[in-house]
Amino acid sequence: MAKLTALLLLLAFIAITTFTTTAQGGQYHLDSGRYGPGSLKQSQCSGQCNRRCKKTQYKKPCLFFCNKCCNKCLCVPPGYYGNKAVCPCYNNWKTKEGGPKCP
Repeated sequence: MAKLTALLLLLAFIAITTFTTTAQGGQYHLDSGRYGPGSLKQSQCSGQCNRRCKKTQYKKPCLFFCNKCCNKCLCVPPGYYGNKAVCPCYNNWKTKEGGPKCP
C-alpha cells in the first residue's frame, strides 16, 4: 500500500509540473532591448538566424528566409519556433499565398 501511495504521489507531482510548464506556454521573459522591432543590426542577423534555425531539418531554406526577414525587420524572435508576436514585422510578412514568410 505504501508503494502505491508513493507511486500516486510521484505521478501527481509529474502531472502538476507538466501542467505548470504547459500553462506558461514556454514563454520567454523578454528583455525589451533584446527582442522586438529594430532590436538588431543587420550584422547580427546571421548569428540570430543560425540560432533560430539550429534545430530544423530544413536548415537551408530556414536560414534564407530568416535572414531575408531579419534584414527587413531587424529582429528575430526568441527560441527555435513560434514567439513571432515579439516581432510584428517578422510575424505579419506573408507570402503571396497568404502563408507566413518568416520561419
